[in-house]
Amino acid sequence: MHNYIFPILSVSIGFLIVILFKPSNQKNLKLLLAFSGAFLLAITVFNLLPEVFEDHMYAKQTGIWIMGGILLQIFLEYFSKGAEHGHVHLSKDRTKLPWVLFSSLGIHALLEGFPLHHTENGLLIGIIIHKVPVAMILTTFLLQTKISKYKSLFFLMLFAFMTPLGSFIAETFTGIQAYYKQITALVIGIFLHISTTILFESNEGHSFNLTKLLVILIAIITAYLI
Repeated sequence: MHNYIFPILSVSIGFLIVILFKPSNQKNLKLLLAFSGAFLLAITVFNLLPEVFEDHMYAKQTGIWIMGGILLQIFLEYFSKGAEHGHVHLSKDRTKLPWVLFSSLGIHALLEGFPLHHTENGLLIGIIIHKVPVAMILTTFLLQTKISKYKSLFFLMLFAFMTPLGSFIAETFTGIQAYYKQITALVIGIFLHISTTILFESNEGHSFNLTKLLVILIAIITAYLI
């Protein structure tokens, strides 16, 4: 049940943080993004990759699915403009909900829900940590438009329910379960692209930043210990 509840709560928390506290310190948000990117990357390397490569006979096919996930995420970001890792571009005069953005984010969120029921809690924690800053960024930009708060909340709740929907489909439909490793490999590719993009972008001007390095190291060690 927690696979369904916590992804929804994480988006709700991100929304409430922006509504109640109106955070303006972008540096702290970037550090949170860097932590989430490093944690998600570490969980992918420590937990998901060893699992999908257990069957060495199909290692190359698994690699093809992972590359497919990377390419799929690149395609989705053509429509989302990088909202998955902290970039949202919405006109301040916009009055209608950005359904193209939702479609891209929704497919990403739906797919990441598939391996949740079959893996340890580390992946769930990674998804939660990833969703909070993304929800904060989405909320911030939605509130800067002419879209009402109620419509913005509706948009975010739809987004929040996509990951639990993915988990529900994976648990309920036996036909999907037969392709668990292939779908997980696809999700690995998505995670690899998102997490590495976050880490590269968090390094502003490619300059050395001790705080970000420590945040990334803490995220990796935490993921390893979980």
